[in-house]
Amino acid sequence: MKLAVLGAKGAVGQHLVDQALGRGHTIMAIELDCSDMTPRDGLSCVDGDVLGDDLSPHFAGCDAVLSCLGVGNAPRTLLDPPPLYTRGTSNILTGMHGAGVDRLIVISASFVAAKDRGPIHFRVPVMAALHNVLDQMAEMEAQLRGSAVNWTAVRPGWLMQGDLTADYVVTPDVIPEDMIRTRMADVAHFMLELAESGGWPRQTPALARVEALETTSIAAVMREMTG
Repeated sequence: MKLAVLGAKGAVGQHLVDQALGRGHTIMAIELDCSDMTPRDGLSCVDGDVLGDDLSPHFAGCDAVLSCLGVGNAPRTLLDPPPLYTRGTSNILTGMHGAGVDRLIVISASFVAAKDRGPIHFRVPVMAALHNVLDQMAEMEAQLRGSAVNWTAVRPGWLMQGDLTADYVVTPDVIPEDMIRTRMADVAHFMLELAESGGWPRQTPALARVEALETTSIAAVMREMTG
């Protein structure tokens, strides 16, 4: 397949590119700046701004668009996040329409639908910090539901680093109550599976897996929220 990937240089996007190339797909990465993208067989990169540029020329000939766009954990960014999920999604949909591409896979969050997952020391600071981002994600999902494209909004739990496992649990809409964390490599794996299979059309599948207890400790929360 030929896949257009937004956010290919991000934490999930890098895993997605590695896995897709390893499975024989070709990637058209769309980045604000391609100058530091390492050349690789099967990988092309074009400069493009998801918030304002016409993306249709970059999507032309692609089988699917996969958006790994996201915001960082910097407090100032979380307080006033750029409109990647709102204006960015609107621009992606416009570009897909112009290019005649029908399949879209994006990253949302299980917490859009349920904020009661994880220990209390996790929920209080993380839900407060992510409030504005989650509002944007909810608006993004509303845009997708009102569109004509064949979309899937993947809803992971609290993202974490770690090797690919591929043994995550997928449930409709919300992660299980006894799980809270989702590996970025596993998110990439699931997105690629969706692109290949066409699964979960116009739905919001959630994924997570059981991880070590220390991954939800107070120290882990503070370390990841402060960088």
